[in-house]
Formats: sequence, structure tokens, C-alpha cells
Amino acid sequence: MDAWQTVIVLTLMAGMAMPLGAWLARVECIPIDWLENELRHGIIAFGGGALLSAVALVLVPDSLPALDIATATACFVAGGMAFMALDIALNRSGTSASQLAAMLADFVPEALALGAAFAHGSSGSLLLAGLMALQNLPEGFNAYHELRRSTPYTSRRLIGLFFAMAWLGPLAGLGGFLWLAPYPTAVAMIMLFAAGGILYSVFQDLAPQARLERHWGPPLGAVLGFALGLVGHMLLD
Repeated sequence: MDAWQTVIVLTLMAGMAMPLGAWLARVECIPIDWLENELRHGIIAFGGGALLSAVALVLVPDSLPALDIATATACFVAGGMAFMALDIALNRSGTSASQLAAMLADFVPEALALGAAFAHGSSGSLLLAGLMALQNLPEGFNAYHELRRSTPYTSRRLIGLFFAMAWLGPLAGLGGFLWLAPYPTAVAMIMLFAAGGILYSVFQDLAPQARLERHWGPPLGAVLGFALGLVGHMLLD
């Protein structure tokens, strides 16, 4: 398989975790209410842990060698501020698609970075693809619930929407592979920008939703999500 074909396969597999998460949310049927509620919060926490592992193990370490301190800091902070601006805009417009917007806002830059990293032969690209899939699964799950509650769209239409969005991954991955590979500094800036945005999303959207009063299990999902990323990092290192 050629390198560009591998990029398409990896990014598409990561993207398909979004409709898979939506489908799991659709078929979810647990007769015990407290267990269903705790499972949903655990899935949210797991997604947050996977996102943190992508930041700590791939996006930041792989980008710092190509940048000076000022540029690296500026890109990271800019990513957080951009996601904050998006959050404010969604809130003011009254839209109920904050989970969906956050999912796409980190998926596309990550796919760009993955394509460029793969062109350089970085082992971190495989880990990043796996972490993208891990984070897209719970994000698809949560975004489906959010849209199903607040829009008139049917389940089939929502899952079809998520399936269509999954193809943004291969498009962004090919763009990174074909056009950004000769510019490692630009790739590093994109990765740090995405890292800053992801960190903002984790603490703004995912962490607050993961908590349940008088329940201590769901936050463990964040530990498990990060641990899974750690295992992948050590296997590929």
C-alpha cells in the first residue's frame, strides 16, 4: 500500500469512529437508570482522557523540536483562544451543537498533522490515528445525544451526517501529506494549535460533564483513556 493510501485508510478509520459512536448511542439500552447514567458519564471521561493523552504524548512532544519558545507558546495559547471564541459564538447563536463543533474543530487539524507526520515517517502518526479514533468514538456518542435532544433530525439522518463528516479526515490527511510535509514548522504550529484547543475543550466541555454527584466511578474513565494512549505510545516508541 502506498503512503498516501495509508494516510487515507488511517484518517478514515479514525473518522468512522464518529458514526460508530453515534450508532452506539442510538442502540444503547440499559434497563437500570443509574447504570446507564454512570456509563454515559464514564464515556465522556474516557474521551477526555484520550484527548489528554493525544496532547501529552503526541501533539506537544512531536511539535516542540521544530519551534522556538515564543512561537510554540503563541500557537498553543492561540488554539485555546480560538476554541473559546467558537464556544462563545455557538452560545450566543443559541445553537446546541457545541459537542459537534468541538469534535470537528479538533479532528480536522489532527488529520492534517497526521498526514504531514506520516510523510516524515514519524511513528507518532500511527499513535495519533489510534488516539483520534479513541476520542472520536465518545465524542460521536455525546454529540448524537446532544443533537437528538435538541433537533428534529431522525436517528438515521444524524448517523448519516456523522458518516459524511468522517470523510473530512481523509481530505485533511491528504492535504497534510501532499502540501504540508515540506514545511515541518507549519505542521508543528498546527499540532500545537490543535493541542491548545483540545485542552480547552477537555476542561470546558468534557470534564464538567463527567462528574456525577455521589458517584466516583466515571472519572476513572479519564484514567483508563489516558492509560490506553500511554500503552500505545510505549508500544510504538
